[in-house]
Amino acid sequence: MFPLRVRRVRVEKYMSFASLGLMPALLGSLQRLNYQQPTAVQQKAIAPILAGKDVLAAAQTGTGKTAAFTLPVLQLLLTQGEKVTSNGVRTLVLVPTRELAEQVHESIRTYLDELPLRTAVAYGGVSINPQMMQLRRGVDVLVATPGRLLDLYQQNAVRF
Repeated sequence: MFPLRVRRVRVEKYMSFASLGLMPALLGSLQRLNYQQPTAVQQKAIAPILAGKDVLAAAQTGTGKTAAFTLPVLQLLLTQGEKVTSNGVRTLVLVPTRELAEQVHESIRTYLDELPLRTAVAYGGVSINPQMMQLRRGVDVLVATPGRLLDLYQQNAVRF
């Protein structure tokens, strides 16, 4: 585990997303979203994740944590590994609430723009059938809440 303490991190004033090793396709998405410069948590997390290290980060709301972990994961999915199979999931993002699941999923979809990865979101309080149908094709990134993930697993709708 590569612990990360963002509160005590010195932020480089002129660091760019390109200097962190992100691929041109993701850099284009960031430019389109008008992301100017990586935040402290992004500066410290992206490169180690791209290098295959585990990162544990804690930072306040609005500091860019979602981009810090999803951008390098998306790059790794785009450049490594095999295609996803039926009911398969390559990456799981586990979140505590449906609101956060929607927020994280929307961020991932925005970063991907038109890149060839499939994403899905799964949480309770809505019909499970559309979620099962989406998983049937397999997804590269599943954002889910724990309860619905267990439901999907118990119904053999998801494989890891």
